[in-house]
Amino acid sequence: MRKIFLFTSWFLIGILFLGSCNNANKSQPAADKKTNTAQTETPEYFNLRPTLEKKYGYTHAVKIGNDLKISGAVSMDDSGIIVAAGNMEQQMKNCYGDLEKILQHYGYTFDDVFAENIYTTDMAEFIKVSGYRNSVYKKQFPTGTWLEVKGLAVKGQLIEIDMEAHKAN
Repeated sequence: MRKIFLFTSWFLIGILFLGSCNNANKSQPAADKKTNTAQTETPEYFNLRPTLEKKYGYTHAVKIGNDLKISGAVSMDDSGIIVAAGNMEQQMKNCYGDLEKILQHYGYTFDDVFAENIYTTDMAEFIKVSGYRNSVYKKQFPTGTWLEVKGLAVKGQLIEIDMEAHKAN
């Protein structure tokens, strides 16, 4: 009986040892895969208005892998002057125009956008003109949040739109 116990004990220890060796071998490719993924996911930065973005301290868009994050777009020119002051609909159109330029820079479209946040100083006015978004999102609307805020970065801004996009392999 004692011989059977010793044999069984050694047998089980051997199986556990071999099992742990197999797990160590399986983890190696996963580590290599993580390294490869990290190498291909180096952030790519894009400045729509480099001088202004440097002045205010932000980057307009960052792409990591297939994911794209775009900072809030506002209705302004390259000098930082508000365009279409007091006109919510035109400011919204200008925002989407800038967002489209950034999406196109990376080869994306509005169909790739999955999240959008809109900040406005006048929600009632935004709601009145929000139908314009039907011409932007022809396939499906992204998830998102609409918030009325006390103010935006520059006096006279009525609306700011940020978004995230993803492109499948």
